[in-house]
Amino acid sequence: MKVLFVCSGNICRSPLAEAIFKQQAEEAGAGGRFAVDSAGTHDYHEGERADPRTRRVGERHGLQVTSFAREVRPSDFEEFDLILAMDRGHRRELLSRSPAQHRHKVEMMRAYDAPGSDPDVPDPYYGGFDGFERMHEILSACCRNLLESLLAQTAASRGSADPA
Repeated sequence: MKVLFVCSGNICRSPLAEAIFKQQAEEAGAGGRFAVDSAGTHDYHEGERADPRTRRVGERHGLQVTSFAREVRPSDFEEFDLILAMDRGHRRELLSRSPAQHRHKVEMMRAYDAPGSDPDVPDPYYGGFDGFERMHEILSACCRNLLESLLAQTAASRGSADPA
């Protein structure tokens, strides 16, 4: 399964989500079952490394945030099975760019958070380091739930394919 995480410039939320999900999948022994990437709705930081605060919060939690910023490409809608928007603005932008047959792939990241949560992962860019820690906390929980959901879907589809 191919998963794409998307925020605005691809330097804070989406690269951290990519790193967290990769690590959690590896720890679950399922790393080879997922291809993971991140992108931005805009090309503000194309080719740049993740924000230093994002990399620092990752390091504090044992993660290497190694991605380079890129903008969402038209081919991403075909290539990826699931495209996760960090906030409602990203979702609107992704849906406006997506061919109709691929719009079902666009979901909100916090759809994998506790029920009743704010639908948006807050953007920490203009705040202090505590916002980056909060972002990590939210994304860790969402990625854990996302991984559990995807693994359960895979197991269910395998089970339905097995003859009884």
